[in-house]
Amino acid sequence: MEPVSGLPIEDPTLIFGLATLSFLLAPLIFQRYRVPGIVGIILVGSAIGDNGLGILARGETIVILGEVGLVYLMFIAGLEINLVRFLEQRSRSLTFGLLSFAIPQGVGTLVGYVALELSLAAALLYASIFASHTLLAYPVVSRLGIVNDESITATIGGTIITDTLALVVLAVVVAGAGGDLSTAFWLELVLGLAAFFVGVWLLVPRLARWFFRTVDQRGDYEFLFVLSVLFCCSFLASLVHVEPIIGAFLAGLVLNPLIPHSGPLMNRIQFVGNALFIPFFLLSVGMLADVRAVVAGPAVVTLAASFVVLVVVTKFAAAWVTARLFEYSRPQLLSMFGLSLGQAAAALAIVLIGIREGIPGFDETMLNAVVLLILVASICSSAVVDRAGRRLARDRESIPTEGWDEPRRVMVAVAPDPQYGRQLIDLATTIRESDSSEPLYAVSVGYGEDDVGGAVAAIEDRLSSVQSYAAGADVPVDPEARIAQSTSGGITRAVRENRISTLLMEWDGRVSRPQRAFGETIDRVLARTTPLVLVSHLQQPLHTTSEVVVIVPPEVVYNDGFDEGLLTAARIASGLSAPLNVLVVGGDETAVSEHTGGLEDGAPTVTTVGGWAGLETHLEDETGTDTLVVSVSVRRGTMGWEPQLQRLPRTLSGRIDCNFIVLYLADTERTDDRRFLRFE
Repeated sequence: MEPVSGLPIEDPTLIFGLATLSFLLAPLIFQRYRVPGIVGIILVGSAIGDNGLGILARGETIVILGEVGLVYLMFIAGLEINLVRFLEQRSRSLTFGLLSFAIPQGVGTLVGYVALELSLAAALLYASIFASHTLLAYPVVSRLGIVNDESITATIGGTIITDTLALVVLAVVVAGAGGDLSTAFWLELVLGLAAFFVGVWLLVPRLARWFFRTVDQRGDYEFLFVLSVLFCCSFLASLVHVEPIIGAFLAGLVLNPLIPHSGPLMNRIQFVGNALFIPFFLLSVGMLADVRAVVAGPAVVTLAASFVVLVVVTKFAAAWVTARLFEYSRPQLLSMFGLSLGQAAAALAIVLIGIREGIPGFDETMLNAVVLLILVASICSSAVVDRAGRRLARDRESIPTEGWDEPRRVMVAVAPDPQYGRQLIDLATTIRESDSSEPLYAVSVGYGEDDVGGAVAAIEDRLSSVQSYAAGADVPVDPEARIAQSTSGGITRAVRENRISTLLMEWDGRVSRPQRAFGETIDRVLARTTPLVLVSHLQQPLHTTSEVVVIVPPEVVYNDGFDEGLLTAARIASGLSAPLNVLVVGGDETAVSEHTGGLEDGAPTVTTVGGWAGLETHLEDETGTDTLVVSVSVRRGTMGWEPQLQRLPRTLSGRIDCNFIVLYLADTERTDDRRFLRFE
């Protein structure tokens, strides 16, 4: 095809504009025909690239942004994975990772050596091309909301093992071709990998906790810090002879517990990746494809066909064996297969290095065959995951789970001078279901006998800051400014009129009188409302939490609202990617264990402490500044109440130096106490 005058486009502004237009239109058009949006971007890249219409050249800008997009994709995969479940079930990730590498590597080496008559070194390198895989279909998994399914977690976790082993084969073959396969090489490789993994795992979380606690919590600072960690870890990975994607995935894993999945920071990370970086990677992949190679001769087609057949058969075999071992359903099996079918960065890197090092059999024909493999695998991977993932999502939704029959409505009571307002909003967004259609309700109460307009303006100013911060997490806020005779009366009426199921309030740690648990306002709200209430004392950023400890007082487990309260605590722990531990205060550990067994993320550790004195000693010895203590409590006169519960907030405030929440169970024993006339 003759080049058209003025093409490819060289103006940077127009290049970027055309690329973003492709990111917008391709998914919208292709999704109308039930084709995943990411496939649309890949096909558009193929059409407008050097090997298509020649509108855009795959120049340095596209290449750099594409590499950044791939690194970013792996980073988000590490961030979004359920880390607690990943660590608990790491044997499944290890199993799938080893099978997904060993089966393709073994079969591919045999085919390359026997059928294609390659040398042993070349056959090993030929097999490693498709022994690795790239999570091209991860955006589909994320969009369908099945990231935390056990089979998906195993596949994502297995990626780091599969790609690392494939790239180790590459390093070994290249060293052997250069005559450098010595003891020093093996020591450098093994010690370098070990130092990299251990160093990142130990140092980055400590650095991140220090940063989030001491540096001004501006969104741009936090985002830039995360990006710095991402790209530094990616660069360090390349220094120990593995691809940057391994470092990016590890960076995501170590930052996972420190970035709430429903918070503003995660929303910024996902927005930038999904809107810009990841689409550039997909466009870059599409621009590699040269459809004309299909008609250039039988050699490319034959080699590409062998790649496609081998990758489909061997990756399916690995997913099938894993599914049989762990009793996964057919949609889970196909989702694993589809997700591991994608090929891109590692495959391309291996063949390019093979050509550069002069490995026999690695030439332009091999490169064109791999590019065709990437195109076919990208389309098939996305299509399989989209189809199987939808079935998996439907199956998960059809499973009855413990929860609430009515929409969960969360309200935050905003104090006139909130000390830790951001932490309270972070807690609210963690509790609120991410797919809920309900907004986050925010109420603030003021007095205005002399200047009602001024009081309302002051309240609206407080609520606007809540709306602005929650908008960073893409959470809608329904603000309510109220003028009332008392703060407690205004909050109580707001709870009733909006049918709130969960109320969050902030406590500064001071008690006005000994006979009160908190102070006049909070105590009156507790006495006059029936929903679940969380009274929080949050001095540290929530996302620095490394452990959630739930205190269960004696007899509270028999309260009708206990399951709802425990599920709320488990939701907080899951949202913070922190392990959940339960302390039973001189009660029935067996009864508590029966309730914890049905939690979605698995049963937590349940420990009994000897009475209230034993609890105080345990908290002083075992909690640190990164612990979040959630003390389950009940209202006066309900099942499980005892005088010690009224003194508990004061005890916690004086004994521990960490965040804590007193969680008051919903009072299901009372009837609705709304009346036509009520004196506040």
